[in-house]
Amino acid sequence: MEEKLSREELLHVADLARIKLTEEEIEKYQVQLKKLLEDVEKINEVKGYDDEILIACWDDNTKLRKDEEGVMLDPKQVIENAPHHAGNYIEVPVVIGESEGA
Repeated sequence: MEEKLSREELLHVADLARIKLTEEEIEKYQVQLKKLLEDVEKINEVKGYDDEILIACWDDNTKLRKDEEGVMLDPKQVIENAPHHAGNYIEVPVVIGESEGA
């Protein structure tokens, strides 16, 4: 028999991800998630560059331009150039608060 996560561990992960699982999916994902975690552990064993932490992709000799005050855009022009707008607001797609496939 294949090694698998406990039912409680899998249900905890599903609860964190706000995913409802059927009994069939629970059995299937117990094995698959255990295998995935084992693969991640193998990757973590690879010798990395822990002693060289890259904080920025430039060195101390980088020349930065001075901040200069510029001309502000006219709010009406900004709204008119937006692909979708309503009144004084730019319409954007909803990203938070919608649940897809859950």
